Amino acid sequence: MRILIANVNTTVSMTDSIAAQARSAAAPGTEIIGITPRFGAESCEGNFESYLAAIAVMDAVLAYAEPFDAVIQAGYGEHGREGLQELLDVPVVDITEAAASTAMFLGHKYSVVTTLDRTVPLIEDRLKLAGLDARCASVRASGLGVLELEEFPDRSVSAIIDQATQAVEDDKAEVIVLGCGGMSGLDEQIRTRLGVPVVDGVAAAVTIAESLVRLGLSTSKVRTYATPRPKKIIGWPLAVSVSVSVGE
Repeated sequence: MRILIANVNTTVSMTDSIAAQARSAAAPGTEIIGITPRFGAESCEGNFESYLAAIAVMDAVLAYAEPFDAVIQAGYGEHGREGLQELLDVPVVDITEAAASTAMFLGHKYSVVTTLDRTVPLIEDRLKLAGLDARCASVRASGLGVLELEEFPDRSVSAIIDQATQAVEDDKAEVIVLGCGGMSGLDEQIRTRLGVPVVDGVAAAVTIAESLVRLGLSTSKVRTYATPRPKKIIGWPLAVSVSVSVGE
């Protein structure tokens, strides 16, 4: 089984970290391929960067030349999952939905701890769109930028633990979700400190993607995620060597 995991930003070191975490969660025989968009922002922390990433991830996935069995979009709260589902015949799993749905198996309410406060509304909107908001106790910001997660790992863990503690004590969350792909691999440290389940969206997405492939299931092509109708697309940035059904 081969699973593509697409970073939503152009920071290669973050792609490598995300792919490493995915491999640690994958079953034997699952090959994880990390891909980085060829254009876009170095980190995604707002609507402009998120919409740009949606196009960039579709471009990167469709430009991958080898066969694959599933795709994971590794951006928490980012746009674009729906477009991938229209374009592909294999399962597409977003870490936002994977993490939240997994958390709901583990406790009555969950809280998300993310990066900057400006990303909180984006995450709240994505959870609401996915129908996962009813059991979300809160979405809290650590105050750290995405790139700071790599640059200042100790400070990052402390900031996440601080907000996670408040989520448990003040918001009555029973499960903590790490709300950024760049937080991958921090779950064990935070779980040890807090004593509550901590869900890493990358790890959760890998196990869900593997399950869908093994069950022989993929996105319904009836109505919502039907393959795009053939039509002329002007200025589509996809690599010219790739042929797709969305244009000629």
